[in-house]
Amino acid sequence: MKVTVNTLNKMAAEGRKISMLTCYDASFASLLEDAGVDILLVGDSLGMVIQGVDSTLPVTQEEMEYHVRCVARGAKRALVLGDMTFGSYQQSPQQAFANASRLIQAGAHMVKIEGGAYMAETTRFLSERGIPVCAHIGLTPQFVNAFGGYRVQGKSEDDARRIVNDAKVLAEAGASMVLMECVPSALAREITETVAVPTIGIGAGVDVSGQVLVSYDALGVYPGKKARFVKNFMADAQSIQGAVEAYVKAVQDKSFPAAEHTF
Repeated sequence: MKVTVNTLNKMAAEGRKISMLTCYDASFASLLEDAGVDILLVGDSLGMVIQGVDSTLPVTQEEMEYHVRCVARGAKRALVLGDMTFGSYQQSPQQAFANASRLIQAGAHMVKIEGGAYMAETTRFLSERGIPVCAHIGLTPQFVNAFGGYRVQGKSEDDARRIVNDAKVLAEAGASMVLMECVPSALAREITETVAVPTIGIGAGVDVSGQVLVSYDALGVYPGKKARFVKNFMADAQSIQGAVEAYVKAVQDKSFPAAEHTF
């Protein structure tokens, strides 16, 4: 059965965990959904894991469209989520719609936008015009220069309140899903209990509607220091499909993320 926004809402309401992995091509799209992955995120993380640059910032709109088309050709069941690239949506809601519509035309079913409550107008503009939006809050990698690095967000009381407000405002503006990155697990749980849409975590504990990882991280492919929230599912698997199936199962039975993967 095709995964849609309605499917995700039903899963979240019933307490069935949603599994998401990044995906950048047709072959992996087919493999990941055959292994049970619900959402394929065509992430601007491709800048680092595919292109070899040191952040998501250089990835272009045209490159994202290309990879969305590749993934959409390989996906038959999973929902395809496309990242809005740096500079493609911040100027105005109209600019965001022009570029988001190109991702939808390329095969995405939803787009992901980084930023807090100030993105509410853009979120509303897109959702009212038929483009589902995933709001990305907490650690937003496109803000790496403003943050001074990849740091856990929401540790102070003021910062935590700001992030809760971001989630509430964006959900009320029409976001179909809220993704939280690198926030304390207690904060992620509070947000999940507060908003009426599914929540996805990466480094946000187990008490969310679902989980996402960069597929290269989950398969132990990407070199360099492993982030705290990452688990290499390939370590105990006999095949890539087996590793992905193990990830899906661990998300569903809540054994991932474990305490050592959370903040």
